Amino acid sequence: MPVRLTLLCLAGLFAGAYAQAADLARLPVAPFAVLPDNVRHPESLATDPASGEVYAGTFDAREPAAARDNQLLRFDADGRLLAQRRFGATPLTGIAFRDGKLYVLNFGASKLQRLDARFTPDTPVEDVVTFAALVPAAPPPREIANPDGSQDAITYGSQGFPAINGMVFDRAGDLYVSDSFQGAIYRIADVATCRPCHVEVFARDPLLATTGALPFGANGLAFNADESILYLNNAGDGRVLRKRMPDGAIEVLADGVYGADGLLFHQGLLWVAANQIDTLVALDERGRVRHRAGDFLGVAIDGAPRGLLFPAASVVQGRRMIVANLALPLTPVAGDEWEEDVTRWNLMQFDLPDPPPPAR
Repeated sequence: MPVRLTLLCLAGLFAGAYAQAADLARLPVAPFAVLPDNVRHPESLATDPASGEVYAGTFDAREPAAARDNQLLRFDADGRLLAQRRFGATPLTGIAFRDGKLYVLNFGASKLQRLDARFTPDTPVEDVVTFAALVPAAPPPREIANPDGSQDAITYGSQGFPAINGMVFDRAGDLYVSDSFQGAIYRIADVATCRPCHVEVFARDPLLATTGALPFGANGLAFNADESILYLNNAGDGRVLRKRMPDGAIEVLADGVYGADGLLFHQGLLWVAANQIDTLVALDERGRVRHRAGDFLGVAIDGAPRGLLFPAASVVQGRRMIVANLALPLTPVAGDEWEEDVTRWNLMQFDLPDPPPPAR
């Protein structure tokens, strides 16, 4: 082969290798908004695609309960605080925007609630449905085949508390909700108009429960572009799962996404908030990592995280993604977690990469 042609071929190979490596370059994050004084642990996010307004719900689970001040916050498109609506002692998890309303999973009250998206401190909050204990309270055991030919059986326990956590709408207006303790996915049909609304158990599976150190199983939910697949996170197991709609089995798409929390599908990628490794991971629909965003870079002099610290949720606003730094200490040991040093909580942002080319 002529030398010039050989060099061109090698250059092409190196260029292809560099392009693949560049996909995995860490995307830098920057501040979007700082929460008001004494408002802590932003856990969930939503946005109004028309106005660009951003909503954040908090998971303040301090003891005693009287010390808690859970809130729903509304920011303009540039991160300026517009309104605060207090929820008191009951922590909030998922929130979602739909047709001018904001839907809220009130974790502490085991309720789905609704209020006007342009809320003020006094806007009324409407109860939509109440979630209850399932019978049985725990999903069935999980059978595991080991490499040596032996079998394990993981048996789950549950006190019957409905740990409502993540939610996603489909185009028809049905709402899907995850239950992290009882290993279930619920469906509420026509949630905007149902009177009364009915909670249906849409899926129950041992893959939705966990015995991991992080005690939350089923968590974030997202549909693919044509809603033929429902993606699910298992936070404690560090797994991304999928279920072909409507009756497919639940399968493992990806392992090793430690603390897989909030989940968002955007332009062919699944963005997973990996809260135990302080980053967002973007997976393609085959489960391969395509991008990573953010690192933990310490606690700033104002007490807020620099970079990402226990990211719990993300939302797309135009060509950028906004991320909630939950920054929640998990262990009872003093001095072992950076989250203990945080005194101001924040939301971060980063520019979205170009979408991946169509699969061949």
